[in-house]
Amino acid sequence: MKTKMTPLYRFAKVVIPVIYAIFSPLVIRRAGPLPEGRMVLCSNHFSLNDPLYLGVAQERQVYYMAKAELFRNRFLRWLLRGLGAFPVERGTGDRNALGTAEQILQEEKTLGIFIEGTRSKTGELLRPKTGAVMLAYQNHAPIVPVCITAKGGGKIKPFRKVCISYGEVILPEQLGIIEGTSAEYRRASRMLMERIAALRERDLADFEKGDLCSTQQG
Repeated sequence: MKTKMTPLYRFAKVVIPVIYAIFSPLVIRRAGPLPEGRMVLCSNHFSLNDPLYLGVAQERQVYYMAKAELFRNRFLRWLLRGLGAFPVERGTGDRNALGTAEQILQEEKTLGIFIEGTRSKTGELLRPKTGAVMLAYQNHAPIVPVCITAKGGGKIKPFRKVCISYGEVILPEQLGIIEGTSAEYRRASRMLMERIAALRERDLADFEKGDLCSTQQG
C-alpha cells in the first residue's frame, strides 16, 4: 500500500539518492517484502542523516518523531514538517506526540522510531526505549527492525559505504506482550534490540570480508 507523500519528501526522494551515491554510498539489504499498510520502522540512531537514509531505502514516506527543540527554529520547523516529522518532548511521556504517532498508524502509514531515543555518539548501540513496542502492540502494527551501520562500526565518514539492513518482520503477537505491563514492554524492547544488534554484527563482519559491494541486496 502506497500513501501520498508530502511534496518536499517527494523532492528529497529524487535529490538525496544522487547526493548519497557520491558522498555516502548506500548498501541496502532486505530480508523480504515490507508489510502492507501500517508498520513501525524501528532503527538504531547515530547520525543526523539517519531519517534520510531510511527514507531513501524504501518506497513509502516515513513519519518520525523529532525532538521538540528542533521545531523552535522557523526554517527547521518548515523543513521537518515538510519531511513528515512531528515534535516530541523527550522524557515527558508527551501525549500529543503519542497521539500523532497513533494517528499515523491508524491511517496505515509508516512510523519511524529510533529505539534508543537519542543518537549514539560512537556508533555503538545504546539501551532500548519501550515506545516502539508499545505503539506497535497497542495499534496492532508489525515492526520492521532496521540497522544502519557504517564501515568500521563507528561514525559515518565521507565517501565510505553505509549499510542499511532490514530484518525479518515482527508481528504484534510475536512480541510476547499479553497484559501490556512495563516489564513486558521492556522485555520486548530487548528482543527487538537483539534483532538490530544481530544485523549490525553480520554487516560489520561482511564489511571486513569485503562482501558488501553491491548497492542493493536481497
